[in-house]
Amino acid sequence: MFRNRLSALVVITLLGSAPLAATDNETDHLRQQVEDTEKAFAATMARRDHAGFMKFLSSEAIFISGESALRGKQQVADAWAAYFSGPDAPFSWQPQSVEVLDSGTLALSSGPVKNSQGEVVATFNSIWRQEAPGEWRIVFDKGSRACQEPAVEN
Repeated sequence: MFRNRLSALVVITLLGSAPLAATDNETDHLRQQVEDTEKAFAATMARRDHAGFMKFLSSEAIFISGESALRGKQQVADAWAAYFSGPDAPFSWQPQSVEVLDSGTLALSSGPVKNSQGEVVATFNSIWRQEAPGEWRIVFDKGSRACQEPAVEN
């Protein structure tokens, strides 16, 4: 009898501590938050606003380029300052897809990166963490060269 009650108590405790899954409407709302955040993040490059760019970085941010990684908000901000130094943005990006965990804690955004002539040169993949309600910060970012689309044979 005691063992059954103890088992039930453990199950109830575990269920109570599990993150609640978001409903479809909540997930759609969170997805829109992340998409809007990614667009605002990208707009800092177009506006040449390095200080604004920094506000989107988590203190733990890791940006990966090739074989090396920039670790921490300051290292990322320092390395990216060069991209903000000229009058024109050297590249731009926009989210093409966004997915959010049912728990609402992490999200993935990805999309094309275009050079200053508007040509797609890369794809970005960013992981966002919700650090407070409605407040998303980027924790991981990795760009990859754009793949050539295969020729379609008729």
